[in-house]
Amino acid sequence: MPMRNSAYITGVAALLVILTLSVPAGAMTADTLIIRLADDGRADITFTYSLSWYEHFAVYLRMVNPAKELKSALERNFRKPVDVTSIDSGRVDLSIEEFATIKTLQGQRVLYTPEISFLEAKKILENYWFAPLVSADFSPSVTTLRFPDGQAATFHDALIIPPQSHLLGPG
Repeated sequence: MPMRNSAYITGVAALLVILTLSVPAGAMTADTLIIRLADDGRADITFTYSLSWYEHFAVYLRMVNPAKELKSALERNFRKPVDVTSIDSGRVDLSIEEFATIKTLQGQRVLYTPEISFLEAKKILENYWFAPLVSADFSPSVTTLRFPDGQAATFHDALIIPPQSHLLGPG
């Protein structure tokens, strides 16, 4: 009986390896990035993404923790603490205090956002054993910066979002 269980496990493992090698490279796709800015500079961020079946598997087995990786990359990039408020298999919600800078110029308050670059994500991915198996598109299909007054700046398939300035009103 133990021999049958061993053969069964070996057969299943072989089948998984064959399936992995025969399926086209997986793809993590950044779908949307929405950054809602408050008039104090805080940003509430929602990032949605799609994973291939074996990327879901890697996340399920906790080989990769997208929230942890995203939090770490953002904290390195912005040099500010990042709070992961929720996560599921295709969405991460974050909050960053003082994401934007507020300055008063000639009696007017102006909000300035930093440059946002997704180039760092590729470097992070390269540190994982499965990196050669994954084809990732880190530029969100749509990135939206929503300012406190409801106006928005939208970018499509951009790897780098340039810094933005937005007039908040009298200060």
